[in-house]
Amino acid sequence: MCPLFRRTLEIVNPRVNSILGRPVYRSLADLPGTPDLVDVFRKPADLPQVLDETLEVGASTFWLQLGLWDEDVARRAESAGLTVVMDRCLKIEHARFHGGLHLAGFDTGVIDSRRRH
Repeated sequence: MCPLFRRTLEIVNPRVNSILGRPVYRSLADLPGTPDLVDVFRKPADLPQVLDETLEVGASTFWLQLGLWDEDVARRAESAGLTVVMDRCLKIEHARFHGGLHLAGFDTGVIDSRRRH
């Protein structure tokens, strides 16, 4: 487990029961505990509903993935005490924090821009 996270990653998707052998929960309310962070991969029209669910479960951070931006939802989340991040990829920011970021969003361990032969 990454030291940045205190808990394991839980996946919420109302359409499937498992992904890569891991259980998937139908809603945030079905999670076995309170998430620290809700990372949203949904269409913009769904953001108000996802924020409502996030507030109900008591998460402290509302993270909107690349391409997601909604000032009204962000204001509402911040006024409820949540930390809000918009239009950012958690994986890319994690790699940036640890100093290993490749153009494609993963750590290659290569410091040189030239290909190895």
